Amino acid sequence: MSTHSLEDRFQHLIDHEEKIEARDWMPDAYRKTLIRQISQHAHSEVVGMLPESNWITRAPSLKRKLALLAKVQDEGGHGLYLYSATETLGISRDELIEQLLTGKAKYSSIFNYPTLSWADIGAIGWLVDGAAIMNQVALCRTSYGPYARAMVRICKEESFHQRQGYDILLTMSKGSDEQKEMVQDAVNRWWWPSLMMFGPNDEASPNSAQSMKWKIKRLSNDELRQRFVDATVPQAEILGIQLPDPLLQYNEARGHYDFGPIDWEEFFEVVAGNGPCNKERLAARVKAHEIGAWVREAATAYAEKQKNKIISTVSVA
Repeated sequence: MSTHSLEDRFQHLIDHEEKIEARDWMPDAYRKTLIRQISQHAHSEVVGMLPESNWITRAPSLKRKLALLAKVQDEGGHGLYLYSATETLGISRDELIEQLLTGKAKYSSIFNYPTLSWADIGAIGWLVDGAAIMNQVALCRTSYGPYARAMVRICKEESFHQRQGYDILLTMSKGSDEQKEMVQDAVNRWWWPSLMMFGPNDEASPNSAQSMKWKIKRLSNDELRQRFVDATVPQAEILGIQLPDPLLQYNEARGHYDFGPIDWEEFFEVVAGNGPCNKERLAARVKAHEIGAWVREAATAYAEKQKNKIISTVSVA
């Protein structure tokens, strides 16, 4: 079958909502796009453990410690699901990790900002995980089967993370004036980076059109961002806080909230490695990888020993 015929059949499957599986023929560009997107998602989950993990011992109660510990553990698990999904595309996990540790691969820019107070943990749960859910629910219907199935599990757990974060902020917003100020300060700092999480505006996102045609993405960056803003404003009113955007207002004609311009210069600076915590985050992952080398070596040696034991048993039989 010619390449042209294979591409036609491939697109026909996608147009008819059939999932593409690992053994199916796919264009090289589709494979490369998925490797880049899913691995970036995996890296983001693993790096995303860092801004919150240093607050586990400083959480204000045992209940909060346990909830945050469970959340960080979930994020590590999400990274494993997604690395496994990426491996089905013909790339090894070692290669993926090396790309992260050498700076060749990207992860979400949002994780290069510092967590300065306990309210930041609430803001991350409410805004960052809320933005992630808005994007990831659509990915449950992505055209690549292993990715879609991983996202179903991940979205269920992310919904817990968002509720946890909102509960932290809601509790603090009913507390002292100092706690209320902490909530407002955290939201002021995390609001705009959360909007940046959806990526550049559609006209500045050259890969979006093809990803939409292949149904890797179901909604554009701007559509997802608008949905997030529309869902978040009423929640902010319940918290009794002001979102840091003087241009934010409901547009009756559009039936959506209008919001101010995003500082894309800041976004691209952070993506380029010049954010507040880029070097710190990467250094932490490199150190963890080096410290864990003996575990990987021991696991590999054990697996080899078990393999040889099985071969010996079969040979005797």
